[in-house]
Amino acid sequence: MSDRLAKLKETLAQLNRLYMISELLYWDMRTIMPEGGFEGHAEATEHYQTEAFRISTSDELYELLQELSAPEEWEQLDDDWRFIVKTMREEQERDRRIPEELFSRMVAAQTASERAWEEAKKNSDYSIFAPHLEKLIALTREVKSYTHPELEIYDALLDDYEKGMDSATIDRVFGELKEGLVPLVHSILAAEQPDDTKFRVTYDLDAQRKVQKLLLTYIGFDWSKGTVGESEHPFTLDLSATDVRVTNHFREDNAIDPMFSAIHEGGHAIFEQNVAPKLAGTVAGGCRYLGIHESQSRFFENILGRNINFWRPIYADVQKLQPELADISLEEFAREINHVRASMIRTAADEVTYCLHVILRYEVEKAIFREGVSVAELPALWNRKMEEYLGVVPANDAEGILQDMHWSDGSFGYFPTYLLGSIYDGMFLEAMEAELGSVDELLAAGRIGEIRGWLNRNIHQYGSTRRPKEVLREVCGREATAEPLLRYFREKYKKYYNL
Repeated sequence: MSDRLAKLKETLAQLNRLYMISELLYWDMRTIMPEGGFEGHAEATEHYQTEAFRISTSDELYELLQELSAPEEWEQLDDDWRFIVKTMREEQERDRRIPEELFSRMVAAQTASERAWEEAKKNSDYSIFAPHLEKLIALTREVKSYTHPELEIYDALLDDYEKGMDSATIDRVFGELKEGLVPLVHSILAAEQPDDTKFRVTYDLDAQRKVQKLLLTYIGFDWSKGTVGESEHPFTLDLSATDVRVTNHFREDNAIDPMFSAIHEGGHAIFEQNVAPKLAGTVAGGCRYLGIHESQSRFFENILGRNINFWRPIYADVQKLQPELADISLEEFAREINHVRASMIRTAADEVTYCLHVILRYEVEKAIFREGVSVAELPALWNRKMEEYLGVVPANDAEGILQDMHWSDGSFGYFPTYLLGSIYDGMFLEAMEAELGSVDELLAAGRIGEIRGWLNRNIHQYGSTRRPKEVLREVCGREATAEPLLRYFREKYKKYYNL
């Protein structure tokens, strides 16, 4: 190892310590922090994130990366370290253009905004959050004017979350999906609906926590490298390759949603826990492409978790832990977890209408950044689109525009990755079955480990070293298309709804 590469590894270790502190503060704020701890946590978060930004954009690191890119050093690097150095150079050249004072303002605004969103959602009062949202939109525009001056702003935001992805590609695949999905949803909603009366009971919260542990263990969550917590909005946090954390939100009126939140977040965690150890602590050491990341969480949640065969080996154990399900047969349970409803809440939506929830958010974000729709106009725009796509209108802000936390931390451009993930899943399912055979048969036999192993080998181990379009070419041999997902939906729901 050259002296310069050793020095880069030392710098990365220093940055990782700062990132870990920031992430621990975030975990604490979202899970167990007392009300009075906010100011101290916010101040510390701003300090550590700004310090990490200072080091990551420093002249010293800039010169080191330039030296490692020179022919005599470059030739000594293996492919992984070439990817790491190249990516760090690209990101540093971009981030060095951001004034440090602007970065600090953005961090402070994000922290304050997240807190305001929690209060606004709790009180169903958009006016509490609106000034913070307006500030974040303005700051986002300002930051992107430095980092991506060559790109239209919304394409710059999309590129942040799914490298190489732009609105032209998303418009194409979302358009394919929307054209086939809207009539399918209308047909399903017009069909005879299952009776869900048995599920309208009060569920024990401790039992739900035990079911979560069973489900995470079953799908392959490594408890030696992970733990769980509770938060208002479920999320996954990777402090390091050996410390990946997931949260959930348990409800007395619904035990199914937390089950699928556990499986979803577990899918994210399994990805992070199975990246090749040699990439740990680098820009390649986790997956930074959120469409690819969401494809894994949603593959576990929907392609596997909403398949009746997923539950055959474990449903009796679930019933023992969650006694309210004791008199509900596996077939009734499977019918309910595939019950298509025109519902308000994205995270609780079935896998079919979920797609329309994401398309709505994508269109609203484009309206914000391309059409100049004001913050004051957003709730009405949101409600109109809910009525147009799903035939329902939110009764209040909490079940409407305030339901998601993403805009509270400035994550504009994130929402489309959820649906990109589902679209990728249709493609991955086809590729997987071509190699392993029927997923139905594997699940029914309790051989979920073979499915997870396929994902580990083909996707997880590579971390960020393959960009989204490369992953699709390598795994599926084709460009992004919604056709396999539409085919999956049609075949599955024709059976459930006798279409």
